[in-house]
Amino acid sequence: MKLFASESFLLMSSASSFDFLLKPIFLHGFSASLHLVLLLFLSLLWAVNRVKGTGRESSMKTLKQRKVLCEGNGVTLLKLVKALFLLAWKDILTTALFAFLSTVASYVGPYLIDTFVLYLNGQRLFNYEGYLLVTAFFVAKLVECISQRHWFFKLQQVGLRLRAVMVAMIYNKGLTLSCQSKQCHTSGEVINFMTVDADRVGEFCFYMHDLWTAAMQVVLALLILFKYLGLASVAAFVATVLVMLVNIPLGKVLEKLQEKLMESKDKRMNATSEILRNMRILKLQGWEMKFLSKIIGLRNVEEGSLKRFIYTNAISSFFFSIAPSVVSVSTFGACILLGVPLESGKILSALATFRILQGSIHALPETISMIAQTKVSLDRIASFLQLDDSQPDVIEKLPRGSSDTAVEVVDGNFSWYFSSTATLTNINLKVYHGMKVAVCGTVGSGKSSLLSCILGELPKISGSLKLCGTKAYVAQSPWIQSGKIEENILFGKEMDRERYDRILEACALKKDLEILPFGDQTVIGERGINLSGGQKQRVQIARALYQDADIYLLDDPFSAVDAHTGSHLFKEVLLCSLISKTVIYVTHQVEFLPAADLILVMEDGRITQAGKYYDILKSGTDFMFLVGAHKKALSAIGAVETGTDSEQSRSEGLKGDGGLESAQGNESDNIEDVGPKGQLVQEEEREKGKVGFSIYWKYITTAYGGFLVPLVLLAQILFQTFQIGSNYWMAWASPTSADVEPPVGSLTLIIVYLVLAISSAFSVLTRAMLLSTVGYKTATLLFKKMHSCIFRAPMAFFDSTPSGRILNRASTDQNAVDLRIPYQVGGFAFSVINLLGIIVAMSQGAWQIFIIFIPVIVTCIWYQQYYISSARELARLVGVSKAPVIQHFAETLLGVTTIRCFDQESRFQETNLTLNDSYSRPKFHVSCAKEWLCFRLDMLSSITFAFGLFILISVPKGVINPAIAGLAVTYGLNLNLLQTWLVWNICNMENQIVSVERMLQYSSIPCESALVIETNCPERSWPFHGEVNILNLQVRYAPHLPLVLRGLTCTFPGGLKTGIVGKTGSGKSTLIQALFRIIEPAAGQIIIDGVNISSIGLHDLRSKLSIIPQDPTMFGGTVRSNLDPLEEYTDEQIWEALDMCQLGDEVRKKEGRLNSTVIENGENWSMGQRQLVCLGRLLLKKSKIVVLDEATASVDTVTDDLIQTTLREHFSNATVITIAHRITSVLDSDMILLLSQGVVEEFDSPARLLENKSSSFAQLVAEYSTRSDSSLQKLE
Repeated sequence: MKLFASESFLLMSSASSFDFLLKPIFLHGFSASLHLVLLLFLSLLWAVNRVKGTGRESSMKTLKQRKVLCEGNGVTLLKLVKALFLLAWKDILTTALFAFLSTVASYVGPYLIDTFVLYLNGQRLFNYEGYLLVTAFFVAKLVECISQRHWFFKLQQVGLRLRAVMVAMIYNKGLTLSCQSKQCHTSGEVINFMTVDADRVGEFCFYMHDLWTAAMQVVLALLILFKYLGLASVAAFVATVLVMLVNIPLGKVLEKLQEKLMESKDKRMNATSEILRNMRILKLQGWEMKFLSKIIGLRNVEEGSLKRFIYTNAISSFFFSIAPSVVSVSTFGACILLGVPLESGKILSALATFRILQGSIHALPETISMIAQTKVSLDRIASFLQLDDSQPDVIEKLPRGSSDTAVEVVDGNFSWYFSSTATLTNINLKVYHGMKVAVCGTVGSGKSSLLSCILGELPKISGSLKLCGTKAYVAQSPWIQSGKIEENILFGKEMDRERYDRILEACALKKDLEILPFGDQTVIGERGINLSGGQKQRVQIARALYQDADIYLLDDPFSAVDAHTGSHLFKEVLLCSLISKTVIYVTHQVEFLPAADLILVMEDGRITQAGKYYDILKSGTDFMFLVGAHKKALSAIGAVETGTDSEQSRSEGLKGDGGLESAQGNESDNIEDVGPKGQLVQEEEREKGKVGFSIYWKYITTAYGGFLVPLVLLAQILFQTFQIGSNYWMAWASPTSADVEPPVGSLTLIIVYLVLAISSAFSVLTRAMLLSTVGYKTATLLFKKMHSCIFRAPMAFFDSTPSGRILNRASTDQNAVDLRIPYQVGGFAFSVINLLGIIVAMSQGAWQIFIIFIPVIVTCIWYQQYYISSARELARLVGVSKAPVIQHFAETLLGVTTIRCFDQESRFQETNLTLNDSYSRPKFHVSCAKEWLCFRLDMLSSITFAFGLFILISVPKGVINPAIAGLAVTYGLNLNLLQTWLVWNICNMENQIVSVERMLQYSSIPCESALVIETNCPERSWPFHGEVNILNLQVRYAPHLPLVLRGLTCTFPGGLKTGIVGKTGSGKSTLIQALFRIIEPAAGQIIIDGVNISSIGLHDLRSKLSIIPQDPTMFGGTVRSNLDPLEEYTDEQIWEALDMCQLGDEVRKKEGRLNSTVIENGENWSMGQRQLVCLGRLLLKKSKIVVLDEATASVDTVTDDLIQTTLREHFSNATVITIAHRITSVLDSDMILLLSQGVVEEFDSPARLLENKSSSFAQLVAEYSTRSDSSLQKLE
């Protein structure tokens, strides 16, 4: 578990082995991407495996510690900190020793300066005293530098480990949260814990020893001051304490502001995450700009906290920047008042002490800010870890084979909410092994909740639940992982080719895989974006089958597939593959009920009827109501197909093997390769080579055209001038010894020094405020530009870009632009000005020193160039490797129910650790390379300093002013820090500027067509009749891909209802997307009431069309905001729409009514209720053209009938275009369009198509009728 800092530093000191690892990448930095592979390979045995092992071992160790520490009262901040400390205590103590050595060694120089000045003035105690002094200075510098490099490098390793631990803990907690705990934090907030808070804990390690080393420096400084200035040092002590005390309230303010900043960031990230998941519906509805304004509004709140935070930080920085001046003025003033003689040697020792003290005091604001931020982050993480896990005692698991009963619930009461109101009441259920149990009921009756209760996901209030055997689950809303189809089906199991092929056949996936460009090796996009709804559902079923579980829980598995495919699945899966298994399946399709051994009828969270089909048909009204609605729907078929001989249709068989299945979103017809490499989702692109000057230029000129940047630089130049001027004044105006007459009086001496100190204070205040202003404004503008481009991007961008990549830019990169990059860029400029000023000051002592600096600067630049080309590639790798971590976590949160059901937590935890290893490797190498560079620069500056001292002692007495020479030594003591700080700033700036580069990359995404074309706006009353003319329509998904719609021509008559059917890949969803201009046609036209839709703005088009998508979408907010996000309708209109879509009574029951809360993704509403909400939106909008894409898939037959009646009543004059799997949903259409391979195969009225028994539509209806008739006739 031990990381390798000690070995690495020995190697760094000897240079040979460390160079062996780093030279391949440094020697050819401009082809760094190639040599990164070599570097990672070479360092695998020595470094990476240790980091990897450390991440895993430390994660597991800390998790065990957490288990022990958190027993009793749960996780607290103190316990969490204790666990983290116990993990790395050896390294922390080791680095504390190095910090102690470095701090002590840094004060050897100030202690010896007075002796050195006296030596130059001729007061020499023995021969070779000068050489001894130079040796002492040099050795002290070496000890300081080597100790500091050990200190910094090892702390960075500790930070990497602690970050890995925090990420593992957060991820593991996300896998165990109870459903009630999930309501406390949205997925966006939880992702922020991992991406922002865990990172901050890791970054804090670098600042871990700063507070006590600052206190130690104060003590050492006071001791030196007391030696040379006597009681005047008391004034220095008092001034230092006062400066420290001033920052205490500022620190508390910063902590509170940080909390508010993180809260507002959580809300923004949660909204962003939700919007990215549902971008397709926003595009279809024309809501994207409204939701963009919502994100901008949340960002404005965040910016309010950010603005207060950075300006408070600037004020804190100002106080600490003037602290050394305040301390020195107080000290020298006290010397004059107490009569302590101010000799140049003593003053220079004091000034050198103040300069070293200045470094730590300057760093204190950042340290205190980091402490405040880290405390907030740890508080947030601890509060998350305190949340309740899912109840381990909900299910009493019986040993496999120990009981005849598979599932038994006795007097069960369960609730989703913290309140005592039960979701499921008085549940009594006994299911034997091998039974088939069907669950039916109206929308919102508790069917899915019953399955959740058996899964152990629904918290138990009372009763008992016993389970015997393993379980598998198919969710109503498909959960598909990003990755290959094969990986989704295997789901962690070993490949058994024969069984695998058998399952593909049973799930009717063979034909689909033949269509897909890479078969089962096709990479599926985020949430299965490039699969149809039916394909996703069948992949889920195949995944469950491959697990070979004892108990199968299927939540409405047939809703997303057509009649033929549904029959195939029911027969091959339920009645064949699972013949010996226990199956509990929810369904709204009555034709699948007779085959069940037990049917449960749900109503208001209760089982109102239970028994076999025929028994319960006579024993109650609820089930009769459902069956009656189904028979009524079947009778409609008979009415339409008058005189049709269904037996003849059946004997002719189906045309082709595949089912006629609609697709939602991107169908398999559009999955074919959308990029040069074929797969839809490609590896994230990253820039290569040097970060262009244009990136820096765009960054510094974004705010106010760069007008304030010269003012910031001028303020720093003035600050540096006043600082050096004040020190030069004190050195020049003070006598070298008591017997020399001072050039000016004591009062003049201190007044001039005070004026220069005040001037430098005002300069630094101006600099801090201007820098904060520029950074804040730039971050604001970059945010708006990137988000505007993302929201205006075409849908193809979101299909091929995992949301983790976008979220990474919106969180990690935006955080860097908000809080780090302004200070990195400013720090670089300030370091250059500071170093140049010091070179000038040192050259005043002896001009020969200036000559030394020329080769030194050239060498530094060479080293920096040698390093940076590789470091920037590592920084880019860090950025690219973080997105998969976020993406995997986001996917896990969405599919946690499935993961827990399949007992796959350990595999997902392992994947999380692997992805974190991939992120930690380049992070570790960034630290390695940085310390490699810093070590050499330290050695170079120490040697330069020694040469400078040698020159000074070699110059004959009287040639140089001892006081000015002493001033040069004073500055020389900090030379290594300044050189290192300059190069460090250059490297950090280039590493951090990659965040700007990545944000600008997403600020130049090609946009969709204009939302509004002012010169060609349709009339307000358009469309007038709703007639849709499609003329030779040709559509492809990318220029290099084949056509999906191949010259399609047809007309949807205005005011009539048209049903669209066709096999998977026939182009149904492609046609709908072309209608909404989600995809632009390659050729041809779509004309609506005489207007070519390609000639008008997207908003003008989409706002006039309405759609209910197959996947019903609800957003976090209220019922009102979900129905009317654009705030266009009155409460009366909203209530009317709710009543029409059968949700009015349900909403009236809720406490807030229209303002009742809808949680993220609408999780507190059933799938059917969400679909009804989508219908409510359509009823409010009252468009002339309405598209229903499987709008009633998740509702029962009764509700479906009500919806169809509602549509007929309220959209009798509208053009209704319907894609549906239920034949009854399209059978009452005026026209039926049957597509095949992107062309029209059949287009006529249902009656005429049914007259032709060989028509594809007649065969589809015959299949549905046969299935329903046979299932009903079995028992009647």
